[in-house]
Amino acid sequence: MKAKVLLSLILLCGGFAAPPARADDAAPAVPAAPAACELPPYLLATESQLHKVADAVKAGKPLEILVIGSRSTTIPASEDSSYPARMQAILKEKLPPSEAVHVSVEIQSKKTAEEAATTFVKLMEAKRPTLVIWQTGTVDAIRAIDPDEFRGALTEGVAALQNAGADVILMNLQYSPRTETMISVPPYLDNMRVVAQEHDVPLFDRFAIMRQWNDQGQFDLFSPSRGPELAKQVHDCLGRALAQFVIDAAHLGPAQPQN
Repeated sequence: MKAKVLLSLILLCGGFAAPPARADDAAPAVPAAPAACELPPYLLATESQLHKVADAVKAGKPLEILVIGSRSTTIPASEDSSYPARMQAILKEKLPPSEAVHVSVEIQSKKTAEEAATTFVKLMEAKRPTLVIWQTGTVDAIRAIDPDEFRGALTEGVAALQNAGADVILMNLQYSPRTETMISVPPYLDNMRVVAQEHDVPLFDRFAIMRQWNDQGQFDLFSPSRGPELAKQVHDCLGRALAQFVIDAAHLGPAQPQN
């Protein structure tokens, strides 16, 4: 019961339940980034590179991105506002006009990292993505999964994705000021950082990013009163940040025209 209450509270801070979906290729026009999306550069810095993404774009091949996540990946009745869809729209805007970008979403609802990782071999055979963004850690923290077991599951999952030929980005937990005193998050954040370093994969620090927005007053993540509207704003900013993160990790800046 406690775990269910915690999960419900966390989902209020930007993640809402919805069925699996594919980000719409006909994404809406991308307006200028709002001031609320601003972040210090260090939060989007990574030394790990996305070589397969870079190779695909330079060769003019479609960029297939698979987001594996929980319900916080989506927004009910507003899929074009979810962060995968916003990321797709930003990437299409910033990459060469001829570059095809497709983002699909695989919901692993209420699954631990270990449970999700068992699906990866078949999932990769079916999807064959260039890049996988694995959003994980929340369920493990809520269930108080042993941190060493969590780390082992992460290691096996990342290895499975890489062995299938994909670049990988790990995305950690979302920040929730309403639950930070109820669950112990640091062991899971630390283990994700260690696994990312061991496997030389970028870590998108969603937890630190959302905490920055909350602490600086850009978003009030404590109050659920704004509901879906707040979720759309946070997802828009996450999508923008993640798109830039992909571009930077693949060294695909606008000053580097592709053949």
